[in-house]
Amino acid sequence: MKEIKLFCFPYAGGSSVIYEKWRKFLYPSIKLIPIEYAGRGNRFNKPLLENINDILEDVFLIIEKNLDKGDEYSLFGHSMGALIAYELSYKLISENFNSPTHVFFSGKLAPHIENSFNPINNLNDLEFKQKILQLGGTPIEALKNEEWSKLFLPILKTDFKAVENYIYCKKDKLLPCNFSILYGQDDFLTASKIEEWTYHTKKQCNFLKFSGGHFFLKDHTSDITTLINNTLSFKY
Repeated sequence: MKEIKLFCFPYAGGSSVIYEKWRKFLYPSIKLIPIEYAGRGNRFNKPLLENINDILEDVFLIIEKNLDKGDEYSLFGHSMGALIAYELSYKLISENFNSPTHVFFSGKLAPHIENSFNPINNLNDLEFKQKILQLGGTPIEALKNEEWSKLFLPILKTDFKAVENYIYCKKDKLLPCNFSILYGQDDFLTASKIEEWTYHTKKQCNFLKFSGGHFFLKDHTSDITTLINNTLSFKY
């Protein structure tokens, strides 16, 4: 079976490590390449980037080193990562790479839909933690830990600033690839208008609902990797 590269993008505050456990579930023909944003993981010495365009350019340089012209590849992004995957699809096409074979957008409304919630990146630490707790995914024990807060709050706030200040620009063309849209049935961030992802592809757009809230992907490793295996292996 022909190899296909799968680039995965974390959510706000996340690291590439969230995708590492997928390796033992994915088919050998799918080469998993989790992307690490600047300022965390093995790139902790790099300055944090506080707008989507800068993150996009930084990520593109990483992709460029791992992708040859003509390679088959797919993208998976959750929440902020879905926004990066969307913009990166156009960036790669504009740089004469193939279109993605398939894109998996997870835990995010379509990019043209404006955020209806008040920004939280400029809140004080206590208020910010309270908002993060409402989203789920971060244990309350971690939020109460001073060392954790000192290390991770700047990362979270910077990522939220990037997402909250993102301005969508309408594209000249729709993406020429199929989409899979993954969302949690209890995720208030994607409770409405999830179907508007169809406006961004000229091909098929499939919707898959999972139990759980915004961070449903943490509890559905087997289901999500099975979906990826079946979707990408079907291409060949």
